[in-house]
Amino acid sequence: MKKLLFTITVLAMTVTMNAQGNDGVTLTVIIENVLNNEGHVLSALHNEQTFMKADRIKTSHDKAEAGELILTFEHILPGDYAFSVLHDANDNQRMDFENNGMPKEDYAMSGNSMQMGPPTFSDAKFSIANEDMEIKLRF
Repeated sequence: MKKLLFTITVLAMTVTMNAQGNDGVTLTVIIENVLNNEGHVLSALHNEQTFMKADRIKTSHDKAEAGELILTFEHILPGDYAFSVLHDANDNQRMDFENNGMPKEDYAMSGNSMQMGPPTFSDAKFSIANEDMEIKLRF
């Protein structure tokens, strides 16, 4: 009986420790071709429910520096996500548009589908499994 109780206790502790250890993975996003040091680079990780809305899963607000910007997001659970990034050169916290509707500032979206009109989640999505992941976006 003591042996059975010990086995059950060890099994319960193992399950609990594994559940606590599964706190997600690290997503590294490399943003290439930041053209200048003006303003900030705004980025956001979305799921399907938050895509193209004010809510986001994770965000970043970094001083723009010409060249490459590397962002790290930790504790991301497995699932489907999309990533958006904007070089907000004039620091007004939004994307600015020309009169014809084209963006004035550099931007990028995961999925690299640069179609006319706003992106869709299905075009921008990528899947995160149980391993750390790296994606690259280019302005």
